Amino acid sequence: MELGAKAITRERLWSRDFVTITLITLCTFLGFQMLLPTLPIYVKNLGGGDTSAGLVVGLFTFSAVLVRPFTGYALDVYGRKGLFLTGLMIFALCVLAYTWAPSLFILLVLRFIHGFGWGLSSTASSTVVADIIPKSRIGEGMGYYGLAGTLSMALAPALGLYIINEYSFNTLFLLAAFMVTISIVLAFNLNYKEVNPVRPGFTLVEKASLRPTLVIFLITMTYGSIVSFLALYAVQQGIENIGPFFTVYALSLAVFRPLSGRLADKYGFDLVVIPGILLIMGGMLLLHRAGTLEMFILTAIFYGAGFGAAQPSLQALAVVAAPPQRRGSANATFFTGFDLGIGLSSIMWGAVAQVIGYSLMYLWAVIPAGIALVVYVLLGRGTKDR
Repeated sequence: MELGAKAITRERLWSRDFVTITLITLCTFLGFQMLLPTLPIYVKNLGGGDTSAGLVVGLFTFSAVLVRPFTGYALDVYGRKGLFLTGLMIFALCVLAYTWAPSLFILLVLRFIHGFGWGLSSTASSTVVADIIPKSRIGEGMGYYGLAGTLSMALAPALGLYIINEYSFNTLFLLAAFMVTISIVLAFNLNYKEVNPVRPGFTLVEKASLRPTLVIFLITMTYGSIVSFLALYAVQQGIENIGPFFTVYALSLAVFRPLSGRLADKYGFDLVVIPGILLIMGGMLLLHRAGTLEMFILTAIFYGAGFGAAQPSLQALAVVAAPPQRRGSANATFFTGFDLGIGLSSIMWGAVAQVIGYSLMYLWAVIPAGIALVVYVLLGRGTKDR
């Protein structure tokens, strides 16, 4: 029995399909992340204000959340390949169309459609990788797979800003569309799992995945405060260039994602998720007290380690908790929680910061992380054998 268990742990992870889906995600995320800091600037160039700049993010997130539950069901019923390719093609065509958007209204319409492409492709890619990774190495596999997003996060925003400063927005859009086109070519060469022809009943959420989804929703409420207000908070503290924070954050993620995945596979999810949430809480407390660049860097290490430990393990838990024929719905449920946590908290923390300021806002951001810990523990533990 012991020898059999050891044999299972040696199941191959780095297959051709695993490398391919990871490269697809890297290229897609590069195309996605290059646009995050640059599209609000493009909106201003088209004559829009702060509200319009916010709509560029809000409409995209709204349409992605709207399509995810239906995408999850369709992936389980109709298969992965067609939906994956459709999402990537919508993504690429919308980015290409940004080059000739004649007005702010047309840009916002394109951005809304773009969100559908993102919701389709990101839900499908997470389902495909869950099909590929051996169950005995699901935590480790999700950790390595997540490095594609981490690497793009470290490189793409700075690259996007460099391109618009040295070249033009059209060059940026063409390059982003080209990156997604590479993903499309690679996606044609994947081996996709055949789905069960029996149709499961449609539900907006996969109930078996609710526990990790609720936890990631609460965790990304802290992340929403960082992506929305960290730069403004740093300037208020006398730090003009907060770029090193995101570099160190990405490096911390890169170290702890695969490490935590291996630990989760060997000892169970509790061992990495609980310390991960505690590190996130510590990061928020440090951010509340941050007054120097060194304190911000220390926060990045804590938060990156915590998020790198908790997020891939929670995603793996969402997948293994659901029946194999409902993996699409499980991923859709998980990422709906992920998106909603960021989107809703960005609005909420903005209102909070107006009343009490950024420093106290980050102290309050400890609360959702603390609730996440309580939810994780109370809704059940001991998932190692799953």
